[in-house]
Amino acid sequence: MTASPFLAFLPEIVLLSGALVLFGICLGESSARQARVAALAVSLAATAACGFCLGQQAVLFEGAYHVDPFSQLLKLVFAGSFVFILLLAGELGDIRPEVKPEYYLFLTLSVCGLTLLVSCVDIITLVIALELSSFPLYLMVAMRREREGQRTQMESAIKYIMFGVAANGIMLFGLSYLFGLTGTTSLPVLVGRLQPLLGSPLAIIGLAMTCCGLFYKLAVFPFHFWTPDVYQGASNETTSLIASLPKVGAVAVLVRFVSLVSPGSQSMVLLLTILAAASMFYGNLIALVQSDLKRLLAFSGIAHAGYALIGFVTLDQAGYAAALYYIVGYLFMVLACFVVICKVSRDGVNASIEELAGLHRRAPLLAFTLIAGIFALAGIPPFVGFMGKLTLLSVALAQGHLVLVVVAVVNSAIAIYYYLGIVREACFREADEQPPIPLDWPTRALCLLLVAGILLLGVAPARILDRLSSSLVCVNAFPPNTTSAFTIGGPSVRPAAVEPDRRRRAAAPTPGPASRGRAAAGKTLAHSSDTNAPNNMNLLFLPGRVIPTGQSTVTR
Repeated sequence: MTASPFLAFLPEIVLLSGALVLFGICLGESSARQARVAALAVSLAATAACGFCLGQQAVLFEGAYHVDPFSQLLKLVFAGSFVFILLLAGELGDIRPEVKPEYYLFLTLSVCGLTLLVSCVDIITLVIALELSSFPLYLMVAMRREREGQRTQMESAIKYIMFGVAANGIMLFGLSYLFGLTGTTSLPVLVGRLQPLLGSPLAIIGLAMTCCGLFYKLAVFPFHFWTPDVYQGASNETTSLIASLPKVGAVAVLVRFVSLVSPGSQSMVLLLTILAAASMFYGNLIALVQSDLKRLLAFSGIAHAGYALIGFVTLDQAGYAAALYYIVGYLFMVLACFVVICKVSRDGVNASIEELAGLHRRAPLLAFTLIAGIFALAGIPPFVGFMGKLTLLSVALAQGHLVLVVVAVVNSAIAIYYYLGIVREACFREADEQPPIPLDWPTRALCLLLVAGILLLGVAPARILDRLSSSLVCVNAFPPNTTSAFTIGGPSVRPAAVEPDRRRRAAAPTPGPASRGRAAAGKTLAHSSDTNAPNNMNLLFLPGRVIPTGQSTVTR
C-alpha cells in the first residue's frame, strides 16, 4: 500500500537519528557502555520500524528513492542483523577502549548506508549510499586493539580502503558509460533507453565495469584480494559485519543492474558463468590448506559468492530470488560461525581450527551452533545451505546451464572436506585442560535465534522464496508521475510512451523504391523530431554508426 513519505522513510529516520545521538555521545565524556546501550536501542527501534513499514510503497526525492516491498524486506534483514552483531560483539573486548563509542557510531552509519542503498534507484544517490556504507568499515578495521609485535589491523585497513577506492573508481567509470549512452541517471528510465543499445560493446563494458564495485563487496574472483587479509587483520566483531551485511547489500544492488540486461544477452551470461566458476574453484581449493579459522571463512566466502552468482546467470526473476534467498541464508550461517569465534578466541586474538578442540564439552551450545552453521555452509540437509544450493542449481538447470551446475556440485564436494574438519576438531578432539567457556544470556539467545533461523529457512523455504519473488516484480519498475533526478537530452518520459511511438512508426506507410533510393543516395541519418522519444541518444557508440547529438541530423 502507498504510505506517507514520513512513514515510508521511518527506518532511515530512526537510524539517522540514532547516529546523531551516538555522535553526541562521542563528543562528550560518555562511556562505551552508554554508547552500546544507545546502539542497541537504535537497532531494536529500527527493527520495529522496518517490521511496521513492511509492504508499504512510496516514491521519494523526485523518483530517486523507491520504497517498495523489495527494499523493505531487505531493510528488515539489515536491522535484525544489526541487533545480532551488537549481541555478538558484546563489550568490544578487541577494540581500543578510547574509540569504542566511535565504533558504535560507525557501525550504525554503515547499517544506515545499507538501508539507503537498497532503495536507491538513481545512480547519484546509489553511489552516495554505497560510500556511506563502505567508509565506516574502513575505519572500523583500524580500530582493533594493538598488541606487541602485531599491527596487521593497519595493513588490513590500508588494503581494504585502497582496493575499495579502486573498485569504486571502476564502478563510477562504468556508470559514466551508462549515463553517456542513455542520458539519465535514473535506473527506471535507464531500463527503457538501454534496451535498444544492449548490442553495443560499450553498453556491455559499462554494465560489466559497473558490477565491479559490487563484485568487490561480494568478494567475487578476481576482486577478492582484500578478503583474507582484512578478515585476519580486523577484529572478530568487525569481521562478522564485513562477512555478512555488505554481501546482502551487494546482491540486492546487483539485482537492479543485472536486470537491465535482456534475458538473451549471451555476453553477460558468459561473464557471470566464468566469474562464478572461478570463484567457486579458487575459494574452495585455497580453503583446503588454511589453519586460521577466519582466513578459512574468507576463502569460503569467495566460494559462496560464486554460488550466489549462479542465480544471476539465469537473468530471470526466479534466479534473482534464489540468489537473494541464498545470501540471506549465508548471513545466518556466517554469523553463527562468528559467535563461536568471538567466544572461543582468547583475549580477542585470531582463533585457529585446533583451538576448537573439546568445544562440545567446554560449551555445548556453542558446539551445536557451530555444527549448524558449518553444516549449512557445507550444504547438508535440512539446513538452509542445502536448500539454497538446491534452489540455485534448479533454476540454473532449468535454463540449460548444465556445465555450471556440474561445477557447483563438484565444488560442494570439495568444500565438505574442510568443513567437516572443523566439526571433527570441535566434537571429536579432546582439549588439554581447557576451561569451560562461560556464556551470558544475550549470547545464549543469539545462538538459539541463529540456529532457529538456519533451520526454519531450510525446512520451510517456500514462503520466503514466494515473498522474495513477488517483491522482485517492482525492481526497476517505473512508477507514474516521476522524473529522473538528472537527465540530459530533454525531459524524462515514462517507458509507456515508447509503445505508442513504436505503433505510430509501424503504422506509417512503407516508403517506396524511390524514397529508399533517395535515402541511400543522401546517406543521411535523421533522428525523430518527436521530443517525447526516450532514446534520443540511441545511436551513441553503436558499431558502424556516427555519434548523434540531441535531435540534430548527422550525415555520414
